[in-house]
Amino acid sequence: MALPIRSVFFRSTVTALALVTALPATLVHAQTTTPAATVPMQVVPGKSALAGHGPESVADLAAGLLDAVVNISTSQNVKNDDNAPMPQVPEGSPFQDFFDEFFKGQGAPGDRQRTVSSLGSGFVIDPAGYIVTNNHVIEGADDIEVNFANGSKLQAKLIGTDTKTDLALLKVEPKKPLTSVPFGDSKTMRIGDWVMAIGNPFGLGGTVTVGIISARGRNINAGPYDNFIQTDAAINRGNSGGPLFNMRGEVIGINTAIISPSGGSIGIGFSVPTELAENVVKQLREFGETRRGWLGVRIQPVTADIAESLKMETPKGALVAGIVSGGPVDGGEIKTGDVIIKFDGRDVVEMRDLPRVVAESPVGKAVDVVIIRDGKEMTVKVTLGRLEDGEEAEAAVAEDTQGAQEGTDQAEPPAADLPVADEVLGMKLAALDAESRKTYGIAEDVEGVVITDVAADSAAAERRIVAGDVIVEIGQEAMRAPEDVSARVEELKADGRRNALLMIANKTGELRFVTVRME
Repeated sequence: MALPIRSVFFRSTVTALALVTALPATLVHAQTTTPAATVPMQVVPGKSALAGHGPESVADLAAGLLDAVVNISTSQNVKNDDNAPMPQVPEGSPFQDFFDEFFKGQGAPGDRQRTVSSLGSGFVIDPAGYIVTNNHVIEGADDIEVNFANGSKLQAKLIGTDTKTDLALLKVEPKKPLTSVPFGDSKTMRIGDWVMAIGNPFGLGGTVTVGIISARGRNINAGPYDNFIQTDAAINRGNSGGPLFNMRGEVIGINTAIISPSGGSIGIGFSVPTELAENVVKQLREFGETRRGWLGVRIQPVTADIAESLKMETPKGALVAGIVSGGPVDGGEIKTGDVIIKFDGRDVVEMRDLPRVVAESPVGKAVDVVIIRDGKEMTVKVTLGRLEDGEEAEAAVAEDTQGAQEGTDQAEPPAADLPVADEVLGMKLAALDAESRKTYGIAEDVEGVVITDVAADSAAAERRIVAGDVIVEIGQEAMRAPEDVSARVEELKADGRRNALLMIANKTGELRFVTVRME
């Protein structure tokens, strides 16, 4: 029975052609040894390469750029998991010598090594031999070889990688200066502008395709800083790491992913914009690693309900749901419940805008941050830390916490009959005392009113509020007792509010904001 084909995101380097044509589409990082001659070619008679009134010709532009675009070939020795026994031949067989030679050095079953190869693209950014490509093109490679348009080959050294943007920087040692291409400003590119992609599709070698920018700022859930340029210029497996040029011959994107049911181009490709990539490449070249700015806040989207609860005219910005202990703003100017709408002069329209603009800012820089607090707009100044240091610290805390938990009894404590003082919005509430902390395993530093039960068909249940959660604030006012919750909800109703904004803590103290209908 034929397997269904479905559209998904592909990294755009090449797997073996059989996988491209015979298997259902899946997320892949391309590995291939497919020879160009095996790729089936189709010609559509009378079909123009450029529809409409495109540029008359890009021949002169392409001629000056082809030498700067390279093919990248990698190989990796991996352990063969095949536990099948070594083939045996009858004693005295004339083929014994051939078998011995073929399997020599392969070791015992399960320890045998095999070589996996892949092909991708890249481009020279400096005549001295610096080359940009995608991280997934060279990830795990034991050997990286760069093939130039003139047929020459050079071994490459890996300078640094960044998994968050899927970028890598290589270095070769040429005997004479290489042809290079400059970075352009992707921020100036508009939807509908003509672009040209050059790369190594299906291992064919230098290939030029032309199209337009179809969209900007695409989020395809590939990483925390998604801000892709979408183009209909043909990008296929093997184009990964290749450049996307504007009509001035400047690189404005690095081709990274496609949507395809089969691995071939259907006119939906994605490139990392240079406004994001250029700084990453600069840091990899200077430090061999990235050094991103870090604000030290946990954020969530500002929905229409949350905006109404915070007296905002329109939903925008990033809602601060928590402050990282020991981070740059711990005990500082930014507080839980603030909405960040501008960072260092750049608007934060959506939540996902904030991590990107913070990461692009230098470590140690003092920046102005515009926030909304209690319905009022104000500006505060903060000094950024380093994201990588913050990630290491949080990972250490998480490991220590897990270790402490592994040393204790993980069984759920028996339910206790807690005195229920009030029931509000479908939630039964009780005072957060020693008994309730023990019952639900609530940390000592969590303060508020504990929820002991949630009606199945209530508005609170719709927001995934469960027994053991703690109401910390309602409408930006702290809750100390169940009667505080009842009183605050009545105040909001009297004020004409349709939703109550609750700050909820789980048993470990992690915070989140939810809006609960009061109607």
